[in-house]
Amino acid sequence: MPVETFRAVLLEQSAEGQVEASFRDLPVADLPEGEVLVQVAYSSLNYKDGLAITGKAPIARRYPMVAGIDLAGTVIESSVPEFRPGDRVIGTGNELGERHWGGYAGLARVRAGWLVPCPPEFTLQQAMGIGTAGFTAMQAVLALEAHEITPASGEIVVTGAGGGVGSLAVAILAQLGYTVAAVTGRPQLAERLRWLGAASILERAELAEPRRPLDKARWAGAVDSVGGGPLAAILSQTQPGGSVAACGLAASPELHTTVYPFILRGVNLLGIYSVILPPEERARIWGRLVTDLPLAKLETLMAVAPLSAIFDLAARIVAGQIAGRVVIDVSA
Repeated sequence: MPVETFRAVLLEQSAEGQVEASFRDLPVADLPEGEVLVQVAYSSLNYKDGLAITGKAPIARRYPMVAGIDLAGTVIESSVPEFRPGDRVIGTGNELGERHWGGYAGLARVRAGWLVPCPPEFTLQQAMGIGTAGFTAMQAVLALEAHEITPASGEIVVTGAGGGVGSLAVAILAQLGYTVAAVTGRPQLAERLRWLGAASILERAELAEPRRPLDKARWAGAVDSVGGGPLAAILSQTQPGGSVAACGLAASPELHTTVYPFILRGVNLLGIYSVILPPEERARIWGRLVTDLPLAKLETLMAVAPLSAIFDLAARIVAGQIAGRVVIDVSA
């Protein structure tokens, strides 16, 4: 018998503008348009997911919306030759969980251009251990490489190193031979960060705010996932010709700085936007994850939780209480 309904986390907006999240059994006929129907096996927990489910920020751009910005699963139906039933696929970004129903659901119908084949080196669970966080971390590292920041250039600082993007960035950079300074407000994570490859650990307070518009040059580059004061401090301490890849706002979306780092040291501020990318670029980034992210280190960062735990997990990640990566077992 064909399936008629599927379980999903649905976001709805009240007349007063409040966002409410709940589990719903939805008709398959309600799925949005798309060339590929995917049976979702796993999703992941990202800071953006936490904001969406708790209503702390207007992540969803329309309602009702199925939450979840990541998904990994198996193709059930396809109207395009690029994918066939049985193919393992990954979907991240492309406004899943924002404008198009996302991965916190048993089924997802999406456009073919939003999917990439899951590399054979990864299980679907590992793919979601990487998810948007690891994809963004790899994209940031590639941006540094494109601006000729090499292991010989000097020390790379990674903020938010206890989170998903930060911890995976530490592992990738260390694997590539960079000297990494990991910044965290959770000293209990120091041992883990050193195992991931961090050469030194900095307390978050050390980079809370810039001490002066142009400070002593220290960093050849950076992967910043927090924004705000820490990003301003890093810019003031970046070496001439250095590059800072910015990909988050956990500390603040505001940036109070001066033009001095840019016009007196030629510092590059690189914006990392992982939502809309062509399929070929997505495939290239996943290919680099295969070669540059040690699976043994990924496994130590991963915890698996059922979809039924998503409301508690969303509150915890927004409160800064989640370390590493949480894979959401949708099938459970």
